[in-house]
Amino acid sequence: MNYRIPFNKPFIIGKELDYIAQSVESGHTSGDGEFTRKCQQLMQQRFDARQVLLTTSCTHALEMAAILCEFKEGDEVILPSYTFTSTANAFALHGARLRFADIRPDTLNLDESKLEELITDKTRAIVCVHYAGVACAMDAISALAEKHGLIVIEDAAQGVNAKYKGAYLGTIGDLGAYSFHETKNFICGEGGAFVINDERFAERAEVIREKGTNRSQFFRGQVDKYTWVDVGSSYLPSDILAAFLYAQLENMAVITIKRRKIFEQYSQMLQALVAEGQLRLPVIPDQCESNYHMFYVLVSDVEVRDALIAHLGKAGILAVFHYMPLHTSPMGMKMGCRTGMLPVTENVCERVLRLPFYYGMSEEEVSGVVREITRFFDGRG
Repeated sequence: MNYRIPFNKPFIIGKELDYIAQSVESGHTSGDGEFTRKCQQLMQQRFDARQVLLTTSCTHALEMAAILCEFKEGDEVILPSYTFTSTANAFALHGARLRFADIRPDTLNLDESKLEELITDKTRAIVCVHYAGVACAMDAISALAEKHGLIVIEDAAQGVNAKYKGAYLGTIGDLGAYSFHETKNFICGEGGAFVINDERFAERAEVIREKGTNRSQFFRGQVDKYTWVDVGSSYLPSDILAAFLYAQLENMAVITIKRRKIFEQYSQMLQALVAEGQLRLPVIPDQCESNYHMFYVLVSDVEVRDALIAHLGKAGILAVFHYMPLHTSPMGMKMGCRTGMLPVTENVCERVLRLPFYYGMSEEEVSGVVREITRFFDGRG
């Protein structure tokens, strides 16, 4: 079905096509070309990150983090159930036992007050997922990790260019992961980045990313030939994708300003329904600086949410629900999880509705979405 207002729409903002042409003409369109280096340098400088390595996806960046954790039999990782499957798969694939934690009812992020009760002598890492471009409570999580000697990994797929107390998401924990999927703020179709903030992981991360070889050291002249030295895979994106991404990263400020405008328009226009108690809007704590990744509303229950999705669909507007809890999925049940163990997650997942949100969205389109939402609730009396 074609929608007059889609949920998402990829976009070109600057020199994307020119840079792709330059990449092709350079004769180097495979991984680690000129535009890959430019993207990495730009993010390192902009985000004050120790090291950034472009990857084929955020999923692969998380897999690299999992390999670096060196899980042994029985080792555990704490993570939210309210997240995409990649967060869990990356660690399950590399031998970790998953311990799912509940989320906060305000930001829908990992509930830091519930973490310590999940820590055992087998816990190796905490994975923070910054939902909707709003940071987890990183001070409390980092303090808890330091107390118990745990690795902190930030799944900042939705958090590129967002901040917590002035620090960019992805640069606060030991390791971080970004996404440049077409649904994110800055895009290249499929892509990601791995952020290394702890020196002890830097050298091995390069090897893992380069198929388990010391090829990067060879090109820097540190070894006279390169060979297989560790496990790894091909986590390098094509330089053509990096060329597209570089043009997007050059325009991060412009993109963020536009997304903030859309976010604020939604917020202002939905205030009447908030006052009526029909829905709740996103919460951004004072210590957090959002990148305005998405706009969602929380309605009273799943019946209202599904009926509203259907109403918008009939009006040619695509709105969607979000994650189904991982702990109640078929895989989660196989791991011994059960319904009822994470009450906030289970409640929120049935009430969240994500509204159309993309860089090229016009004021008229935002108004059209809000108008149909208002009609829906007016029709319910």
